[in-house]
Amino acid sequence: MKKILLLTSVVALLLAVGCKKIDQLLTFYIEDTENIKVAASSPLGLNMLSPVAVPTQSSQKFANNNTSADLVKDVSLNKLTLTIADPNTENFDFLSSIEIYISTSSNDQILLASLSDIPKGVQTITLKPTGAKLDKYIKASSYTLTTKASVAKLISKDITIRSDSRFKVTADPL
Repeated sequence: MKKILLLTSVVALLLAVGCKKIDQLLTFYIEDTENIKVAASSPLGLNMLSPVAVPTQSSQKFANNNTSADLVKDVSLNKLTLTIADPNTENFDFLSSIEIYISTSSNDQILLASLSDIPKGVQTITLKPTGAKLDKYIKASSYTLTTKASVAKLISKDITIRSDSRFKVTADPL
């Protein structure tokens, strides 16, 4: 009886380790960095900032991870962080909320991530991903990020915000 119990435990452990290894082979991350400009002339209230086109280079990124677009099962935003890049003395006090949308030439615009109640005195914020399925956006040759920001105070200088996004991709290997 003890041998059967020990054997069952060993098999369960091997399966757990094996499944974890397989899951690691099928999951990887795609990271992108883009800049968003907030003009000094932005009025108070809700503003639509200039859209930013982002080349995905997804075919190469899929190939680097031993898969291809047709084998991708799921893509979701894992993390989106915004950091004041210029001027480095600025912080996010000028914002009260922000929403970032994603679209392609052949796919509708959907909410990617957002944050309301921006903390005061910080130079970096992490937005909350919506959990939307993003396969068709990341598989495209490029996508567009559109930002809606609620400006809470007048801005005296143009502000450059660096957007660092990380997408979680699950795919079958080649």
